[in-house]
Amino acid sequence: MAFFESQGHQLYFEEYGSGEAAVFLHEFGGDIRSWQQQMAYFSAHYRCIALSCRGYPPSDVPSDQVDYGWQKTLDDVVVLLDRLGIEKAHFVGLSMGAFTGLMMCLQHPDRMLSLVAASGGSGAFPAGRDQFINKCMTLADAAMAADLMPADHMAYGHNRIQLREKNYAAWLTFYEQLSEHPGIGAGLTQKMVQAARPSLHDFEAEFAAVKTPVLLMVGDEDDPCLDTNLWLKRVMPRAGLSIWPKSGHLLNLEDPQRFNAESATFFDQVKADNWPDRNELLARHAAPDTAIF
Repeated sequence: MAFFESQGHQLYFEEYGSGEAAVFLHEFGGDIRSWQQQMAYFSAHYRCIALSCRGYPPSDVPSDQVDYGWQKTLDDVVVLLDRLGIEKAHFVGLSMGAFTGLMMCLQHPDRMLSLVAASGGSGAFPAGRDQFINKCMTLADAAMAADLMPADHMAYGHNRIQLREKNYAAWLTFYEQLSEHPGIGAGLTQKMVQAARPSLHDFEAEFAAVKTPVLLMVGDEDDPCLDTNLWLKRVMPRAGLSIWPKSGHLLNLEDPQRFNAESATFFDQVKADNWPDRNELLARHAAPDTAIF
């Protein structure tokens, strides 16, 4: 088992393969085990690293809320890169992990080769932000009152039942693993990371200046994320958007083959310098004022 120390806590990671580094960042409802199929696939050609966030065993589960926060999670990632001697990496994040990846693009673009940001943006859309925060706090209270995470509310959520219909065995594994999360870790993550993080919409100017190649993925039935991903696509000139039909939040579990294939193709395009900046492309092929739409 591999651990490293970050900000006074022991955090767990797994590493397989060799080559360019690819770092996998899990969502709130998942954990390091959620990436098993991606680690198996990509480790044939990449040095794959998956991080278990604080609050998620085998990493430490602090009992004080001051030890949690989205910035602390991001800083843990940078500490891990330094610990492993990785100058730059591809990043793959789901939901909470996608948020961390997007913030890495803003704060540490020099450490980024590319980013796959899947199912990111929950709670970011301004019209539903207050409702999202209220739900997070309710879930936080329920989790912190229990020894283990109450799983039913999330596992049967309207953007997670798609996995249940497509692959019941995979959904059951997700349910069982979610049920194993310590209540205090889940609750404080909900309170101090999910509810307390800023909206992505607060960073419009910063995202417009991002040069990191980004592949956005979102399911068309993932209502909390769909509008924000459309917005990110419009704002970020070097982002591509893949919208999956009849799909929810857990894209890497719903269809791991598609997830792996789209991510691998994206990595290949980035390495071939074939992921253009839309603004630069438009500037090179500027149409005359008389052009007809």
